[in-house]
Amino acid sequence: MGDAAEELPLLGSFSSASADDEQEESLKRTGTIWTATAHVITGVIGAGVLSLAWSIAQLGWIAGPLCMIVFAVITLVSTSLLCDCYRFPDPEHGPTRNRSYMEAVKLYLGERSQIVCGIFAEESLYGCGIAYTITSASSIRAIQRSNCYHREGHKASCEYGDTIYMLLFGAVQIVMSQIPDFHNMGWLSVIAAIMSFTYSFIGFGLGVAKVIENGRIKGSITGVSAATTVNKLWLAFEALGDIAFAYPYSIILLEIQDTLKSPPPENKTMKKASMISIFITTFFYLCCGCFGYAAFGNDTPGNLLTGFGFFEPYWLIDLANACVVLHLVGGYQIYSQPVFAFIESWFSRKFPSSGFVNNFHTFKLPLFPPLHINLFRLCFRTAYVASTTAIAMVFPYFNQVLGVLGALNFWPLAIYFPVEMYFVQKKIGAWTRKWIVLRTFSFFCLLVTIVGLIGSIEGIISAKLG
Repeated sequence: MGDAAEELPLLGSFSSASADDEQEESLKRTGTIWTATAHVITGVIGAGVLSLAWSIAQLGWIAGPLCMIVFAVITLVSTSLLCDCYRFPDPEHGPTRNRSYMEAVKLYLGERSQIVCGIFAEESLYGCGIAYTITSASSIRAIQRSNCYHREGHKASCEYGDTIYMLLFGAVQIVMSQIPDFHNMGWLSVIAAIMSFTYSFIGFGLGVAKVIENGRIKGSITGVSAATTVNKLWLAFEALGDIAFAYPYSIILLEIQDTLKSPPPENKTMKKASMISIFITTFFYLCCGCFGYAAFGNDTPGNLLTGFGFFEPYWLIDLANACVVLHLVGGYQIYSQPVFAFIESWFSRKFPSSGFVNNFHTFKLPLFPPLHINLFRLCFRTAYVASTTAIAMVFPYFNQVLGVLGALNFWPLAIYFPVEMYFVQKKIGAWTRKWIVLRTFSFFCLLVTIVGLIGSIEGIISAKLG
């Protein structure tokens, strides 16, 4: 694809291993454990952290924190299995690299599995774009509401729609999506990770301050009560879906691992980076979730920073929401660029003689580096961003959408395919001890996915009809 052929990980192609030998030799991998950690934190801490106080409120003081720890352990196990699948046949010295999740699935499990995985992968990345659009619009609206409450008092109506903010976020993403050579994401991940820390700390700090102000810890062992047992189950299932959305990052793990220099072996570095990242994110998740629930009890909002349990200091709430928006601008690109690379490389192979698909045109604007514009890229990426924005406007339900996305993708992408690839990599025979343990692990996670999906879909239906 002309200049686009140079697009390399972190945002590598979702296609099968198509990089030629010359490109592979010219690629200098300079990533370290710390850049990998920054990439993971950027990919993991996003919209999900803001829903965790609500999730704990639905599950209660015992089941809520316990579920977070269980999901952290599950994520650590699945990413450890996946790290060993980067090189083939040997996890440390194998000559064949899997530069993306899709390449690994094809190599280990075959083309049919790759097609099935591709459907889930593209839907997962596309869904993140929708979720990030909803969350960013909520945060922009929260800034306006916060300022309104500060001016007019906490009892003022201060109601604003979020459609205009979704359109604004979509417009920004259309511009961001057109920037060529956006694969060099280290700087963006570092900035986005700093934003993640900032708003997580603010959410944590506001929760602590609210608990001190209240003089007691709110909440109960069983969580928020519901009208019926069935309603309680729906909410608990939806909470599981929200927690499931907050953790896994399997879909981008191998692309992050492909940025790492060696020695030491990439799988060892990536396992350490994953452990550090999961420890940090779990700590923040527990702090934000538990202190949010302790502060508000049964009144815990669905989104900790936009549900307006907090009113003052208004400037701090504004800062936290501004950090959310800045982080999600980068997060949207991290999850969208692999889709762009996959679709564009497929069209390039399908229509090699098409000027519309393959030709680039250079424009030079004052004070800016030259822009390389490709007409197909311009049209496709604009349509992609427009579609995620439109769906977000139709279903602007933060917790329910996160729950559906988390549940739908948790088992297939974070559990099933990594386990199956690990079986092939390590040549694990059927009915051996390790085979039974991992099969049981996979089945348990499948049950979690099913109940989370059912609860979240019911939540969307109720919200839409209600």
